[in-house]
Amino acid sequence: MFTDDIEYHHDGTRYVGHLALPAGDDTVAGVLVCHEGPGLDDHAKNVAHRLAGLGYAAFALDYHGDGVPVPLADLRERLAPLRDSPALTRSVGRAGLAQLTAHARVDADRVAAIGFCFGGTMALELARDGAPLRAVVGFHSGLATTAPAAPGAIVGSVLACIGADDPMIPVDQRNAFEDEMRAAGADWRLQVYGGAVHSFTNPSADAMGHPAIKYHEPTDRRSWSAMAELFAETLGA
Repeated sequence: MFTDDIEYHHDGTRYVGHLALPAGDDTVAGVLVCHEGPGLDDHAKNVAHRLAGLGYAAFALDYHGDGVPVPLADLRERLAPLRDSPALTRSVGRAGLAQLTAHARVDADRVAAIGFCFGGTMALELARDGAPLRAVVGFHSGLATTAPAAPGAIVGSVLACIGADDPMIPVDQRNAFEDEMRAAGADWRLQVYGGAVHSFTNPSADAMGHPAIKYHEPTDRRSWSAMAELFAETLGA
């Protein structure tokens, strides 16, 4: 496996993402990884490494800048511009996607995006924006948007993996997402996992000390398997 930190710039901001490539020099499918709200950390980088181990080229983008997590005390303020503007979220996401697809080993016709927490929202916004993605997967991702997908806009398959007991993504938000996907004519699925709350994929989540933010190994494992199944269907060998 080859890994590297990649500096790139978009709209006057310096970003630093993390690239992971499988061994060899052949052309492979690519996966964009969008980190959790606090920033590009070991969780997102480890996901990129796991994907490279499966034979994909993975690029973990950075949507805060400089490739470092933000202090939790500043998180709400830093996320606010992205939360308030789907256009900004999509623009930042597309800048990361461009870094992935520009790599010589990436087959730009076989690309997916996944994300966690707000990163999952970013991945879904890319799908809504008609980005050329064969698959999009959101893990404990916010499902709401102020710019719903237009009919026919989503070109790839969409999978959202949500904890049944996640208070940050209530049932009415899930229902609205279902209605949006139907109206868009998307190939979509929503999987809801019992016993799971927010950040169920992150082994470090329990350190937050918040009852709504906890790692849940069974859901982590099962949702990853659901993603792998979708990738096998949409990205091919």
